[in-house]
Amino acid sequence: MVETSANRVDRTARQLAELSLEAEAGRYLGSEDDLLKRFGVSRPTLRQAAKMVANDRLISVRRGSRGGLYADRPDAADSVRAVARYLRLNGATLHDVFVVNSPIAELAGGLAAACEDSGLRAELAAFARRIGDHDTPGDMVRAENELARLLTRMSGNPAIELVMAIGYSFGMEEQRIRFYGSSEDRAKARELQRALCQAVLDRDPDIARLLMRRRAAMLEQWFARAEGAGR
Repeated sequence: MVETSANRVDRTARQLAELSLEAEAGRYLGSEDDLLKRFGVSRPTLRQAAKMVANDRLISVRRGSRGGLYADRPDAADSVRAVARYLRLNGATLHDVFVVNSPIAELAGGLAAACEDSGLRAELAAFARRIGDHDTPGDMVRAENELARLLTRMSGNPAIELVMAIGYSFGMEEQRIRFYGSSEDRAKARELQRALCQAVLDRDPDIARLLMRRRAAMLEQWFARAEGAGR
């Protein structure tokens, strides 16, 4: 079977990705001429393949006296943005993401209560002292994001941290649904934040999980209210 130009680019991209993953991040993989000889492809094929792999943040291309291709690695922010974009392009809604995240958030709350990291506990205590300063809808969204990120870090589980980050990245881009619009909603949210912070600082996982469930129930009511208002 004759290899098409597209197949040749895909094959070269896979080879480049494998070469990068075998090396440490930042390691020099070779010049363009070195890699042309290694893979036995044309310059246009190598450049197309390199662009594909660079888009996945597995290589970087540098110019100058030490120019060439270098091993690279995607960071968590790259992964979060890519998944959030995929979900949005495939029709997922904020409510869809919320339904998936809710049990994970509850788990994160319980695990955070067992956190022994003094630095993270100090961050949470500092956040709790600032809760009363969050009075506008924008303040509340940012505070909820900050608290969720802190609790997931305290959970000690990178999978939880990634899944929750995807949900909040998706939510921050959502324009149709706006929560915390009334002073009553903001007051209720601040009350739950204070109680949740205290439960975690008191090392009480059962109460922390209970408060996360209450927070999820509050948000579910707000989703229903927003849906009713949009009819």
